[in-house]
Amino acid sequence: MTHQEKHFTGSELLRDIVIGMSDGLTVPFALAAGLSGTVKDVNLIVIAGLAEIAAGSIAMGLGGYLAGKTEQDHYNSELKREYEEIEAVPEKEREEVETFFAELGLSRELQQKAAAELITDKDRWADFMMKYELGLEKPDARRATKSALNIGVSYIIGGLIPLMPYFFVSDGLEGLKISAVITIICLFVFGYFKSRLTGLNPLLGGVRVAVIGTIAAGCAFAIARLIGG
Repeated sequence: MTHQEKHFTGSELLRDIVIGMSDGLTVPFALAAGLSGTVKDVNLIVIAGLAEIAAGSIAMGLGGYLAGKTEQDHYNSELKREYEEIEAVPEKEREEVETFFAELGLSRELQQKAAAELITDKDRWADFMMKYELGLEKPDARRATKSALNIGVSYIIGGLIPLMPYFFVSDGLEGLKISAVITIICLFVFGYFKSRLTGLNPLLGGVRVAVIGTIAAGCAFAIARLIGG
């Protein structure tokens, strides 16, 4: 019988989509709701919403890019330090390799043999120390760019959902009613599948995301009404 691993392996892509979609659905929804409480002209709501989506997607994408670059720079810095330690104190580094194998339950003889085999290649030695001593995996060189695009596009897609109804109505409150129904459903579906992929209770996750988005929009609407009189 063939064994198939069921672990989820798309964590980086999922993380980017979650970051982009969650903010994309919530922020423009809250903005449009707030404007609907005071602004009569639907065109102004649409323009403001599109401007927010554009600015938000750029800001979120840039944040994802900088996070990816920081991760890559940190890895490269630690890798350089690991090479320096291998050159300066090879015996100490070898002892750390043997200690790792000892913790796996290998005999002293096997610890020494495995370490001796590993350290014949300095690149392999350094990679081993990065992974098992520092717990760092080599990041994808294109990770920063991918993250920026994933988050930015996800934000745009998420942001257009609550804004779309305003394109087809002439009254802001009417647009808000339609937008609220569509967006709350989308928030629930988004939360449901996000929780399902991450192993959490999908129904609870869907309700949680929908409630958070609804509260944000409700507060924005109430504050706008209060300020606008």
